[in-house]
Amino acid sequence: QVQLVESGGGLVQAGGSLRLSCAASGSIFSVNHMGWYRQVPGRQRELVARITSDGDTTIYADSVKGRFTIARDNAKNTVTLQMDSLKPEDTAVYYCNAEATFLEGSLFNRDQPLWGQGTLVTVSS
Repeated sequence: QVQLVESGGGLVQAGGSLRLSCAASGSIFSVNHMGWYRQVPGRQRELVARITSDGDTTIYADSVKGRFTIARDNAKNTVTLQMDSLKPEDTAVYYCNAEATFLEGSLFNRDQPLWGQGTLVTVSS
């Protein structure tokens, strides 16, 4: 089964740091861009950060620029999000996302989106 598995969420005080990790597993042939989104109840899921397949280009939401850093390890099909100087408004469920080409059972999927199950980040004031 192809899946993205996240880890690293939790409770932290404002000004603190957390590091989220996401690993892709299963019959994966290639992974294009990878990224992190977040969602709070009653609001749309929003892009936090994204990184291209070669790792050369990154984009960040304005609200996290200078505080969050995204990185990837193509050999391990992993992506991380280092979150520093956390603020209460960063509280959300964070989801890992990737566009990948993979085999699911006998079905070949080209450049399809994958989502993790989500990990909760809570920043207390």
